[in-house]
Amino acid sequence: MRALILAAGKGERMRPLTLFTPKPLLEVGNQPLIERHIERLKQAGIDDIVINTSWLAQQIFDRLGNGEHFGVRLRYSHEGDEPLETGGGIYNALPLLGDEPFLVVNGDTWHDIDFSTLSLSENDLINLVLVNNPPHNPAGDFCLTKGRLRECEAGKNALTYSGVGVFHPQLFKDSQPGHWPVVPLIRQAIAQDRAAGIHHHGQWSDIGTIERLLQANKNLEREHPA
Repeated sequence: MRALILAAGKGERMRPLTLFTPKPLLEVGNQPLIERHIERLKQAGIDDIVINTSWLAQQIFDRLGNGEHFGVRLRYSHEGDEPLETGGGIYNALPLLGDEPFLVVNGDTWHDIDFSTLSLSENDLINLVLVNNPPHNPAGDFCLTKGRLRECEAGKNALTYSGVGVFHPQLFKDSQPGHWPVVPLIRQAIAQDRAAGIHHHGQWSDIGTIERLLQANKNLEREHPA
């Protein structure tokens, strides 16, 4: 299985940190977020990795190179000066991802999800990892019933999409290039009952603000004191 790390966003809520540093290169535990993802993908046996880029892309190229240092193959799907959002970004990267299901990982998350456990059943188009709702997303995103992803009745038993999931290229067969989110395609797969899900009970943090970045570092220091 190949993987796509989403790393194109401008990180506007992280400014001023992201004015000069792309968000995936911000550090938790003295390690850039994206390097942790690469290392853990490698540990899971995934060594063919695509990274989509836009904002301050050259810094990501310069830091990661072709992946040889990590023992993986890195390729880049550059989107130009304006990020294409999640859906447009994945669609733009499809030529590098092949015809088989691929793993998508949001580059601005920190977690202990075991990538090696993720797969896609023959009839499904997506298999998303869900987590308990964090304070910044109390209403959640989707529901999970016996391993199947469902839309939720208002506020009932919803969980939050972790930013990690397995996608089949066929999900995008009717899509067009441009700036657009992936959520409408997820909802379409749910409506067709071609959407699976997994509830991850371990560590997970969306590093979307400076406060969450600081908290993630504090949590790690508490767990692994010097």
